Amino acid sequence: MLIPAVGGQGGGVLLEWIVDAALAGGLQVHGTSIPGVAQRTGSTTYYVEVFTAGDGDAEPPTFSLYPVPGALDVLLAPEFLEIGRMIELGFPSPDRTTIIASTHRLYSIHEKITTGRGVYPIENLQAAARAFSKTLYAFDALALAREHGTEANAVLLGALAGSGVLPIRVDAYRDAIQAKGVQVDANLRGFEAGLAVAARLRETAEAGASASARNDTRSAPAPASADPQTAATADPDFERRIAEFPEELRPTLAQAVARLVDYQDRRYAERYLGRLTPFARDPEVARVVARHLAVWMTYEDAIRVAQLKTRPSRFERIRQEKGAQRGEIVVTDFLKPDLDEIYGILPYRLVAPFARWAERRWPHGRPALGQHVKTTTVLGYLRVWLLTLLRPLRPISYRAHAEHARMHRWLAAVARCASWDKALALEIARGAQLVKGYGDVRRRMTAHVDRLLESVMRAAECEAANGGGFEASRELAARYRTLVLQGPDAEARAVALADRVLARLTAADRRGALASLAEA
Repeated sequence: MLIPAVGGQGGGVLLEWIVDAALAGGLQVHGTSIPGVAQRTGSTTYYVEVFTAGDGDAEPPTFSLYPVPGALDVLLAPEFLEIGRMIELGFPSPDRTTIIASTHRLYSIHEKITTGRGVYPIENLQAAARAFSKTLYAFDALALAREHGTEANAVLLGALAGSGVLPIRVDAYRDAIQAKGVQVDANLRGFEAGLAVAARLRETAEAGASASARNDTRSAPAPASADPQTAATADPDFERRIAEFPEELRPTLAQAVARLVDYQDRRYAERYLGRLTPFARDPEVARVVARHLAVWMTYEDAIRVAQLKTRPSRFERIRQEKGAQRGEIVVTDFLKPDLDEIYGILPYRLVAPFARWAERRWPHGRPALGQHVKTTTVLGYLRVWLLTLLRPLRPISYRAHAEHARMHRWLAAVARCASWDKALALEIARGAQLVKGYGDVRRRMTAHVDRLLESVMRAAECEAANGGGFEASRELAARYRTLVLQGPDAEARAVALADRVLARLTAADRRGALASLAEA
């Protein structure tokens, strides 16, 4: 049996439980571990061999310290991407291996550094797990652990026991948990929960269900502070306004209005609906605009960060995740606002001259103020909470002035492109996906939004003047956005591509512009 894990998942304790349970059952067993380097640059692998045959008086078997590819009976994965890693190394075999895995994800470094959505498709991992397993037990062990106030490794131990793949009595696993003497009650709760899930999946499989039906996927409960369904969506005035939009838009608008009221106030949400109204004639364009505009209008300034960090529901969530229902918890927030974020929450008229000077003084990034704030202390909490009192000033703040001016240019570009070509309008609308990040990243990404709007609008004007279609403009908008979302290394290529295409179109060389886009 192979257990691939990363730091903090309790793989070592899980290994000891299994070895102790096997020994309690009178079996010959050996367990070993090979430490990794760091998260995702090399996971720690735990390997167990249980010898079940032979005469008790015979010479003890020689155990291996490392698994043999293709000769694995059990793959026990505390996180779903580990299945893909083990398949890549050739360890599981479809005619032999039982895979027991938690379907939750801990994102890898490569998934995190991508500017756009770089998460590896979970569907691909699920298909690979089914293809390379004789039997698959897949469920969200982390969500189940949080539900029962325990850890995922105890839940996975229960699933292993419930699968019946090892010749170890269920009571032997319980004895091993008790003998370990660490969080016994909590770990036994997790064990029983995993045992019940595995039993249910076995019953489903034995009843003749398909392989996909055997996969039980649970979702971790969302933090209370993230739930957008507030009283705002039940307000009769907002219900009436949302009902004026096409039916397919209403679910998005209900989420957006609740988010905007929570972020600022009712007037702010009404401003959002007013901006969206001109696009309501085309639900496809309106749906893209509605989603990105709601996210953009709730940009995370220092006021919003303070609002989220001081909510009681946040501290309750931390208590639940850490299993600290009783006793004191200490939460330290690591904050590093730069100069833009500090003066950005102040009135525009007051700080605009200073902001222009700061941009000239530090053109490649403003100084930042690093600080560690214990928000579970009175002074630390007040230090952050006092920022939330500035929320009424947000509409006249320097940051709001800059953000909403850029939103206006984006919406005007979408409206103009919609009068030319619907597909082009959709690509311009999707360009708002580039608005993200903090500090230097935010400045870099908004500069790309500006460049995308300027380049694509100039390209579209050239194509309109020459009487052709807008194929080059559409492709430029899509390709520029895709390159920027690949990460910093591709941003220079996006800028160079825009310059080449514009040069071709200005010279009335539409074919050359399309060739440049095809080569990118």
